Amino acid sequence: MAERSLRGMSIGSKSLESDDNVDFAARTDVTYVCPQGHRTIVPFAEGAEAPNEWECRCGQTAHLEGDDDKEADEITKPTRTHWDMLLERRSEDELKVLLEKRLQMHRDGWIPDYE
Repeated sequence: MAERSLRGMSIGSKSLESDDNVDFAARTDVTYVCPQGHRTIVPFAEGAEAPNEWECRCGQTAHLEGDDDKEADEITKPTRTHWDMLLERRSEDELKVLLEKRLQMHRDGWIPDYE
């Protein structure tokens, strides 16, 4: 009889407890960097001592991130904008022709007017 009363409750897979009024332990994030440049951030309890090495997802040994690693993450080449990438594919004259074509399509009613 008890089996029938619990049917459909999913007792084994769901908890009926909530996280209300629960204080979680304070945490600090520790960053590790492997030789291939992968960064792994691992949360530790605030008072716990973090190890100097951690296994990276690629299988190599990652070390604690230091000041020299942060400098290596800086962008060394200039950032390309959308305009720069567009100019790599088309010249400005081609873009002017395309713009005029699209405007004419809009004027002729091929492209609906969104208001």
